[in-house]
Amino acid sequence: MSPGIIVTPGVEHFYREMASSRGWATESWDAIEKHVIGDVLYNPVGRLGRVEEVANFVAYVASPLADYINGANLRIDGGSTAVIN
Repeated sequence: MSPGIIVTPGVEHFYREMASSRGWATESWDAIEKHVIGDVLYNPVGRLGRVEEVANFVAYVASPLADYINGANLRIDGGSTAVIN
C-alpha cells in the first residue's frame, strides 16, 4: 500500500504554517486545502486523503473480498501519482 498525503494532525499543522507564511486565508481548513491542491500538490480528486480512507482500504484488503489480490502495491493517493503499474 502506498498512501499519498493523508490529513493527520501533523500534516494539517504543516500546511497551516505554510498557509500563514504564504498569506493564504487560514481560518478554515477547506480554504487551506484548496490552496495546497492548487499550488503545491495537484490532485485530480481535489483534496487530500483522509485517515478513514486508509482504514477502509485496510479493512477491504484484510477481508475475504480481497482474497485474490496478491503481490500488489495499491496507491491511495487520489490520482496524485500519474503512473500505472
